[in-house]
Amino acid sequence: MLTEQTFDKLYHLKLLGLAEAFKEQLQQPAIHDLSFEERFGLLVDRQWTFKEDCRLQRLLNEAKLKMNACAEDIDYKNPRGIDKSVIMNLLSCEWIKKHQNVIIAGPTGVGKTFLACALAQKACREGYRAFYIRIPKLLYLLTLSKADGTYPKTMKKLFKTQILVLDDFGLAPLTDLERRELLEVIEDRHGISSTILTSQLPTENWHEHIGDPTIADAILDRLIHNAHRINLKGGSMRKKLKLDSA
Repeated sequence: MLTEQTFDKLYHLKLLGLAEAFKEQLQQPAIHDLSFEERFGLLVDRQWTFKEDCRLQRLLNEAKLKMNACAEDIDYKNPRGIDKSVIMNLLSCEWIKKHQNVIIAGPTGVGKTFLACALAQKACREGYRAFYIRIPKLLYLLTLSKADGTYPKTMKKLFKTQILVLDDFGLAPLTDLERRELLEVIEDRHGISSTILTSQLPTENWHEHIGDPTIADAILDRLIHNAHRINLKGGSMRKKLKLDSA
């Protein structure tokens, strides 16, 4: 009866990890060979691990990463222009603490999105808030939010995101409104948070793609001057994976 009351209190306090660990200890006769301090330490460790797992799952759910990518699965063997030392440096997340950016450029299929998601997933594991969105969808979302009155809320969410993953920059020409919206997002976050941006366009073509010289200067100054650049090359990884699985 006393044990049941203890479980009820633990679940009420939302100490789920501790409760499950305590239940397991009751089913392990050998646990009584440990001291009270040792048993209690194991319970605390389990609760800590449970809370950390819940936090990571919440951050990953909020991030909405397009791919289930992680640092351990990054392929360094294929000749794609990936410098392992550069990636390892980025995986330390020091660039996030310094509010720097990452630009990943290269042709379609070389793994830009996977690498961006892997970096964002590692950031989530370190406790940072991330959010993934394709730039066409971002621009549509901003236009829609202005129409339905949720623009301030949308911009606040983007502002509070510590790592914003902007995928597929440069797929289509920007309208005047779109380039101004993009500048607004970049300007709000400049010097405060970090952005990962992927593009098929080489960075030297970005100014022309944005169109308006003044806005292009403003966007590129805030994105590029403190960015780590990764230029991927080679054939499509998607085709290679299909051939390997055939």
